[in-house]
Amino acid sequence: MQQQPLTRLGLGPVRTLLGRERTNVVCYSSIAGVEKVPMSKFEPTEYVNDRYKAIEDRLKVVRKRLNKPMTLAEKIVYGHLDDPETAEMKRGVSYLRLRPDRVAMQDATAQMAMLQFISSGLPKTMVPSTIHCDHLIEGTTSPQPDREGKYGGEADLSFAVKTNKEVYDFLATAGSKYGVGFWKPGSGIIHQIVLENYALPGLMMIGTDSHTPNAGGLGMCAVGVGGADAVDVMAGLPWELKAPKVIGVKLTGKMSRWTSPKDVILKVAGILTVKGGTGAIVEYFGPGVDNMSCTGMATVCNMGAEIGATTSLFPYNKRMHDYLVSTSRASAASLADAFKENLRADEGAQYDQLIEINLSELEPHVNGPFTPDLAHPLSKFAEELRKNKWPTELKAGLIGSCTNSSYEDMARAASVARQALAAGIKAKVPFTISPGSEQIRATIARDGIMEVFDKIGGTVLSNSCGPCIGQWKRTDVPKGEANSIITSFNRNFAARNDGNPATHCFVASPEIVTAFAIAGDLTFNPEKDTLVGADGKEIKLEAPFGDELPQKGFDPGANVYQAPPASLDERGKLNVKVDPASQRLQLLSPFNAWSGEDIKDCAVLIKVKGKCTTDHISMAGPWLKYRGHLDNISNNLLIGAINIENGKPNAVKNIITGAEGPVPATARDYKARGLPWVVVGDENYGEGSSREHAALEPRHLGGVAIIVKSFARIHETNLKKQGMLPLTFANPADYDKIDPTDRLSITGLKTFAPGVPLTLEGTKKDGSTYKITVNHTFNDNQINWFKNGSALNAMAAAFKSGKM
Repeated sequence: MQQQPLTRLGLGPVRTLLGRERTNVVCYSSIAGVEKVPMSKFEPTEYVNDRYKAIEDRLKVVRKRLNKPMTLAEKIVYGHLDDPETAEMKRGVSYLRLRPDRVAMQDATAQMAMLQFISSGLPKTMVPSTIHCDHLIEGTTSPQPDREGKYGGEADLSFAVKTNKEVYDFLATAGSKYGVGFWKPGSGIIHQIVLENYALPGLMMIGTDSHTPNAGGLGMCAVGVGGADAVDVMAGLPWELKAPKVIGVKLTGKMSRWTSPKDVILKVAGILTVKGGTGAIVEYFGPGVDNMSCTGMATVCNMGAEIGATTSLFPYNKRMHDYLVSTSRASAASLADAFKENLRADEGAQYDQLIEINLSELEPHVNGPFTPDLAHPLSKFAEELRKNKWPTELKAGLIGSCTNSSYEDMARAASVARQALAAGIKAKVPFTISPGSEQIRATIARDGIMEVFDKIGGTVLSNSCGPCIGQWKRTDVPKGEANSIITSFNRNFAARNDGNPATHCFVASPEIVTAFAIAGDLTFNPEKDTLVGADGKEIKLEAPFGDELPQKGFDPGANVYQAPPASLDERGKLNVKVDPASQRLQLLSPFNAWSGEDIKDCAVLIKVKGKCTTDHISMAGPWLKYRGHLDNISNNLLIGAINIENGKPNAVKNIITGAEGPVPATARDYKARGLPWVVVGDENYGEGSSREHAALEPRHLGGVAIIVKSFARIHETNLKKQGMLPLTFANPADYDKIDPTDRLSITGLKTFAPGVPLTLEGTKKDGSTYKITVNHTFNDNQINWFKNGSALNAMAAAFKSGKM
């Protein structure tokens, strides 16, 4: 068969480009003669070999063009180019069109993604895709009337299945109809499921959750995106990404005693801050890498989201090989062994920034409160607590989540708990455990680890996100009361976990969290301080230990996966129903296209003071139930943002009526009057979660632009996808020129072009005017999104015209 042009190397055509083939053996380059390996046991007709072959073919072209040593990040990213022969490849400058190998969606974001995909009119997804039910299960730690006086994992799961039935049924039937694998409630957290079943070295995936980079622990380029990006890829379109810069982190030495992989990323967060990784892939390398477990590497990559990184990566090594074998993917490990030259950086590869960390000198860290980049070495933590007058009495310890719920994490935490139990000591505060998956839950139950947690006084929650994303029905501390908690989670913004803005949340490794929960005091240092046992004698905790992988292998537990019907005819007979009266699901209507004119006399809905994360823009917690209903969830628009005019959240003045009211209600009033509005914001606007609702809601309620000092990467892209104008001040000091009562016009749109600034014309109450230059990062394709009203509108127009 004649080989096709490389510019057509999308996932669909890949299987036609392989050349000579004989039964179950493919003949080419480094993987010639290697038995064909399925992408996963759930996708027996999709092969890793095909993807590796496509990567090699692309890289042959790219190497000739670049003529320089390549980083691992460049190999994987450029190895997925849609157009390797013509694409411009300048880090931090070029926009790349990429062909990811798969899509993963969690249930909160999958609702909107699937609603958008349904509106595309396609019969099935063009790449392997999965839905994971992990976000809608509320965790409890005390008896609940709505759970018949019960609490904890089983009670919470049963309650969630009942209360979220409408949403789960929608996702299950939509998955079956459109060829998407469905992981049922209780199956586990999306990122742990991906690591156990789908992540593979050298491949690329996108996921509708900001912690998708977790799969980098298996050498996969995994990027968190909004649902609109997922829809593009599921529809067979290239995915657009600005060519990332590459930050190198060289690891030397070996961790010991209480230091864990979590401390690596806590240290890096302290160095780079919450925006230091923006627009970059963080690539770890060096001899220290081989001293870290595969799941430990996943922890580091997972929390890379907290520094704004596009994703994080580790080179393929024996620890990854062993994890693949342990998770029943020995054939994939062998294939990766043969492909390893493409799974590590070239000698002499250059990084845009280089950080060096000696693991032998690294000590445990505790980060927080209120931001994950406020890093404290354990030896200095007590001093920082006292100096800043943060509450030292611990109120709760929580371990698990997608960041730290591996077998090794649970085993190391249990080793600390066993020592306390031997001395007759139990946890002094509520202590919760969130297993990452049904496989982890079943395995730690079999191996006695669950029993240890139970005896120490812990509450095992369901296999889900739970308190990490605000799904915690906390009852022990009144809202507004200052208190401290410590978690092994990844994110600790104000009110993130329990809805209480006065809760001081600190982040550490599971073993450190366990030690603090036993002591009940944040000034306790397990490396040097002692506890008093039941017999009155002092004991000092020994350093934790836990097997990297279970000696008896993993126990898969209950069957928690639903495969879609294999036949297109069978899927075509299925119906996906959405009740028009539903308060949780709502079919989408297209946004209006651009009028063709400059946007005149906009109101300033709110001028935001300070940090404004996606939690401030579109809160999670109890609002998760409305993720499939755009109009209902829009009632949380910007209710957490602080208004610079009065220093209060969710209180803005309506410039027409003069009345003060909630942000969403004011936005709805402006929309009803036909008055366009904008938001003015500060640095790193939209950091945090990948949730596209933070972009959909302002568009739905009549917003036209978000004008800030700087954006977080995912949120900026999400705004563009929905037809909004994300703009940045050319001079950040111009933020101070705008008053909340000003009227703003955005000019230059008739000649809207890449790299050409727009102009903001402001009019004050007294009639005086001013002009401000605002920048944008739109390329030609994204400008087309804006003109059509959204990326989805542009895709529909292309389908209609036969251009897709």
